[in-house]
Amino acid sequence: MKNLEMDRENMLDQQIESNFLEILKEELVPAMGCTEPISLAYAAAKGRETLGMNPEKMTARCSGNMIKNVRCVTIPNSGGLTGIEAACILGAIAGDAKAGMEVLEHVSEEEREKTKRLLEKKCCNVEFLDSEIPLHFVIVLEADGHQAEVEVRHTHTNIVQIKMDGKVVYEKPEELAKKGYTTDRSQLSLENIKLFADEVSIHKIHDIFERQVRYNMDIAYEGISGSYGLGIGRIIREAYADGVVTRMKAYAAAASEARMGGCDMPVIINSGSGNQGIASSVPVIIYAREKNIPTEKMYRALVFSGLLTIYQKEFIGKLSAFCGAVSASCASAAAITYLVGGTMSQIKATIDNTLANIPGIICDGAKISCAAKIASSLDASMMAHYLAMQNQEYEAYTGILKEDAGETISCVGYIGKVGMHQTDKEIIKMMLE
Repeated sequence: MKNLEMDRENMLDQQIESNFLEILKEELVPAMGCTEPISLAYAAAKGRETLGMNPEKMTARCSGNMIKNVRCVTIPNSGGLTGIEAACILGAIAGDAKAGMEVLEHVSEEEREKTKRLLEKKCCNVEFLDSEIPLHFVIVLEADGHQAEVEVRHTHTNIVQIKMDGKVVYEKPEELAKKGYTTDRSQLSLENIKLFADEVSIHKIHDIFERQVRYNMDIAYEGISGSYGLGIGRIIREAYADGVVTRMKAYAAAASEARMGGCDMPVIINSGSGNQGIASSVPVIIYAREKNIPTEKMYRALVFSGLLTIYQKEFIGKLSAFCGAVSASCASAAAITYLVGGTMSQIKATIDNTLANIPGIICDGAKISCAAKIASSLDASMMAHYLAMQNQEYEAYTGILKEDAGETISCVGYIGKVGMHQTDKEIIKMMLE
């Protein structure tokens, strides 16, 4: 009987390991630029592939959150173009659907010029899609009397249906279509995340996180040295006292500002967001390097941060009125508590201390000021970390805090997804006006 119980425990561990590895592979993928316009470009490229020719006319029917997140960001490899129309046309003219979220990796000058001419001719029409699904859009391409239609829901590359001349040529099974991902997330919990981070064989995660470190730090260095937005990374380094937290904030903000400003370097995203991918990784990498922490230990902390970000976003959703920089920065600081040998109680205290402070930063669309929100969120989450390491924690039922950090996460998620639903509508209304 005892041996049977041990076998069951081992089976559970293997199942958690298998599930969590698949989650990381599914979520930590490369993407160029802001993920919403890239998603439009990807669907447009898929539509052109279906149509079999370049479109003469296009229509993009987009949910409010899609409009909100595409409006103010520069599209990579576009020559400085912004907006839904530019993303759709460039994707249809130059995009490679097989490249996924790197769909605009190879764009020629001729294709950029053709995109600009089609924009001037107003060949792409944008319509508001009244949908309860935050990430939802339909791209329609027309040419030579034929029409192709591509519909995406829930996640950025989750094509649920393709039509050609009104006939359905592809339809995703409903069970997969309504989630947007294929992995099982039911075992995500703080305890299981820590168990996995502690025990997973390093060779199984090495390639995932070696790539994350390389991609996300490359764009961080580019953001610090390049000319993007306000140059927030350099200003933070110059204006604040030198120290590890200042550098964490500076490099994470610089990476965000570069990708929001049209840098064509890819980042490893998290939960469909490059900013969340940056905020959940760059601070941990900077901290580990500053403190001369071994690479293997840093990778385990990145595992913890990545999965904790995904866990929080399961309750909030991919797009909402709740700023994802809060979730990712909270995960980074909790991972740093983990990195320095903090107990589970101290890890949970880091989460609670963060969410007692900044659970209300709104998302008013993707733009260069997202970098400032990352810096502010990291400032708050690192304060939460230092409090936790001194065994200082806000008590349960202080505001929205619950008895356990996992309950607090679900509570904040409910507020972000349900409670702020009307807030989201008002933000979109103001932006459209």
